[in-house]
Amino acid sequence: MRTSGNLKWRESSVATTKDNQGKGNGSSGRGKLYVVGIGPGDIEYMSLKAYRILQQVDVIVGYKTYIELLEELVTEGQRVVSNGMTKEVERCQQAINLALEGEEVAIVSSGDPGVYGMAGLILELLQEEVKLEVEIIPGITAANAAASSLGAPLMHDYAVISLSDLMTPWEVIEDRLEKTAEGDFIVALYNPKSKKRVKQIEIARDIFLRNREPNTPVGIVRKAKRGDEELIITTLVEMLEHKIDMVTTVIIGNSQTFKQDNLMVTPRGYEV
Repeated sequence: MRTSGNLKWRESSVATTKDNQGKGNGSSGRGKLYVVGIGPGDIEYMSLKAYRILQQVDVIVGYKTYIELLEELVTEGQRVVSNGMTKEVERCQQAINLALEGEEVAIVSSGDPGVYGMAGLILELLQEEVKLEVEIIPGITAANAAASSLGAPLMHDYAVISLSDLMTPWEVIEDRLEKTAEGDFIVALYNPKSKKRVKQIEIARDIFLRNREPNTPVGIVRKAKRGDEELIITTLVEMLEHKIDMVTTVIIGNSQTFKQDNLMVTPRGYEV
């Protein structure tokens, strides 16, 4: 749905079907639901399959910020349904309902839909629903996008931990940080800091300082692969001196990680 060249989205709890157009005709037949990872946000880093699916479906459903990133892909006749943050269950149920009405629907996640994305929630909601065809389309997740800009920091065993305690109790997150640090894993931190949540990244840094050398390399990448990307390679002891927010991915190296010129490298173990 376009107006004066700009994408418009519907922020509504009810999504309507097309009026007698093709397969999206509101019939009782089941359609298909795609759970699509759009990658870090720049169209160049989206898979070819995701790109094609987003152009062919009847309806695209997603968080409004992610929908804005897809403006150039929306074709004439497609509908877009979006809502805001914390509306994930409602969003997924809308997508399921539209598919059950006979539409081909894509619900989008940034990064990979199976990594803190919509794939798990969609499948949970479908536990009692049989024979709705669902296909999950992978995407480049933030850890991989950020790592590619930093060099090769994830060349050995690594963990991905979100510092958001919205879904997971902080005590659980803190325990996972402790075990990851003790195990000498490289770690990618998602959702490291928000305006209201500022202490968690400090606690995480302190946990790693108890288990790593202060000069352990740390990569900080904001808006990875979105065109206005910002990155810096610093050290564990100095990492909090740099800007970290909700669009930042932090990668903390292990005991073998080193800085090479302007790159961050973790050896895999090859003899060189």
